[in-house]
Amino acid sequence: MIDTMGLGRIGAYRRLLGLSRRMEEPEPESARVLCVASGKGGTGKSILASNLAALRASRGERVLLVDFDAGLANAHLLLGLAPQYDLSHVMQGQISAQDALVEGPGGLKLLSGGVGRHVLANPTRRELDRLFKALRPLEGEFDLLVVDHGAGLGYATVTHLAATSTLLLVTNHEVTALSDSYALYKRAHLVNPHITVGVVVNRVPDQAAADSAWERFRGASQRFLGHSPELVGWVPADPAVSRSVDARVPVGLLEPDSDAARAIQSVSRWAPIDHARSARPFFERARSALR
Repeated sequence: MIDTMGLGRIGAYRRLLGLSRRMEEPEPESARVLCVASGKGGTGKSILASNLAALRASRGERVLLVDFDAGLANAHLLLGLAPQYDLSHVMQGQISAQDALVEGPGGLKLLSGGVGRHVLANPTRRELDRLFKALRPLEGEFDLLVVDHGAGLGYATVTHLAATSTLLLVTNHEVTALSDSYALYKRAHLVNPHITVGVVVNRVPDQAAADSAWERFRGASQRFLGHSPELVGWVPADPAVSRSVDARVPVGLLEPDSDAARAIQSVSRWAPIDHARSARPFFERARSALR
């Protein structure tokens, strides 16, 4: 006769043993995630994002740059790469996210956003959910994900703002750039009150212009929102950046002693990047924000 009670006790013991083993073996940490965004185009956001990724990778970190300027991507051009696959192939299930990666300067990996991909121009909620699910495994393979967003407040950008712990906001000293960046900062705090936001004033002629731009941004934020972001730094207008774009090599690697490269190196050491991790994986939070 079969001792069903004994079998039941054995099964319960095995389940308890398996649970204790899982408790003893913590799950591997997900990558830290830095979102880089701007209120309008032309701020030099992608140049800054690609340089940050290359500099952090050159220091020994496993870095993935995700070009989420979907359909109008240019990170691959700035890095001198010609990816065969991009986000659209991953979203449509034609290839895994891992197989779409290419290696770039400094040892970084790039997942391209693609150019002229109509499927990425206005993705549906279901398509984004499928894409975020496909991207989730990458978080266990890298130390840092740098997500370069398209300018403005597209659906994917707002979803990521709701999911991230850390945002680097890139602006210029012109009034239109400051106004649009303020709008993005306001929206980020609306969807994610606990987000850490740093501002970089890019392509400014001198420190006086940078200080003036920052005071306008900070003053408006404090007056109308009751809080303001942190000033991470400013990057001067520098011919070395144009030379690096032409050479398709990040200025931080091509001309590390140039004024712009030194400024970007300082930005890359912004302390919150080293703690840009949430309790739940980034792409899981992004999927939840879609609902």
